[in-house]
Amino acid sequence: MYRIPISPPNQLTLLRILLTPVFVYFLFSVDPVNKQIALGIFIFAAITDWYDGYVARRWGFITRWGKFLDPLADKVLTSAAFFSFVAIGYAELWMVILIVVRDFSMTLLRAYAEYKNTPINTSGFAKTKTVVQLIVIYLFLVNYIVRTSMELNIQFGWIFDIAATPIIMYVLMMVTTILTVWTGVVYLSTNRIILKKLFSSESNDTDTERIAS
Repeated sequence: MYRIPISPPNQLTLLRILLTPVFVYFLFSVDPVNKQIALGIFIFAAITDWYDGYVARRWGFITRWGKFLDPLADKVLTSAAFFSFVAIGYAELWMVILIVVRDFSMTLLRAYAEYKNTPINTSGFAKTKTVVQLIVIYLFLVNYIVRTSMELNIQFGWIFDIAATPIIMYVLMMVTTILTVWTGVVYLSTNRIILKKLFSSESNDTDTERIAS
């Protein structure tokens, strides 16, 4: 049986996936302190995203599995956060579905291209999308934690009365959704020639196998 190479970067990546349900569990705990722990877990998981990439490049642990698992772990974590926002009424379900479908489909497409030895690089525009997503997630998490803690709400609630009103949060999610979907469209358009060759070669391989059989 083929096993995933458990290199240090892959260990951090798998840890990020394992931390996702822990993050959700603490986020929906009735104890306000546990919700604060959830924020710490998310921040720690985000740091592992940066660090596993650094370790992989610094010590040459870059592998196909790593290239597949690393972005997948990111999408698992951020998708869990966005669906949590739907549950607490901070985001519309249709927005989150568009974001998640786009992110996972592009991740799987890149993984398939990597498997076929036709790597496709991520654009700077897509990286901007990721930064925007993380900013929104952190803002919503902090807002939720402050709102659900009586002590924090007394001290800092007024800040979110100004900076994170329902209309502002809706606009932020709308901008995030549009940006996410648009980067997916740009990604497909920019790489259409490569993608066409990729899937046409797959079709030719299938025809060859049928003839040989």
